[in-house]
Amino acid sequence: MHCPFCGHLETKVNDSRLAGEGRQIRRRRECLECGERFTTFETAELVMPVVVKGDRARQAFDEGKLRAGMEKALEKRPVAREEIDEAVSRIAHKVRSLGDREITARAIGELVMEELRHLDEVAYVRFASVYRHFEDVEAFHDEIKRLRAASRVAHAAHARGHKSSEASRDQLPLLPAEAPAKK
Repeated sequence: MHCPFCGHLETKVNDSRLAGEGRQIRRRRECLECGERFTTFETAELVMPVVVKGDRARQAFDEGKLRAGMEKALEKRPVAREEIDEAVSRIAHKVRSLGDREITARAIGELVMEELRHLDEVAYVRFASVYRHFEDVEAFHDEIKRLRAASRVAHAAHARGHKSSEASRDQLPLLPAEAPAKK
């Protein structure tokens, strides 16, 4: 590492510590020529795939954009910042672990919807309405039916003794339960 003060090629590391929630290494360095001390940060460089948009345009994967979309769907919903951070990390990890050079925006949208379905049903429907371009009330109704069916499966699994994050969430129903048919 070059000294930022005198440009000398050799420095020594006096101290190394974890930083940035364990995602970085902070190093205190000293120039062997001028004696000045400075700090450097080392992080892993992870190559993310390029996102292929619907119009075939390509752009770099942007975790900030992913987070902003999720936060918009979760606006004014009772979901902790830590849960959002964990969901974003899981999505980024899945995208990275695919090992592909490109991923479609549609595939990322599906990963986001899956995470939102587990975090908050209202946020899931909000995101789905934009993502799937709902054009009428019937499209909302169909999506809510699919969500309810998935919830029933999760509740049944929970009743059999399986752990389910959906079943354990304290959420109010999205719509009131339909009245039973009269005989």
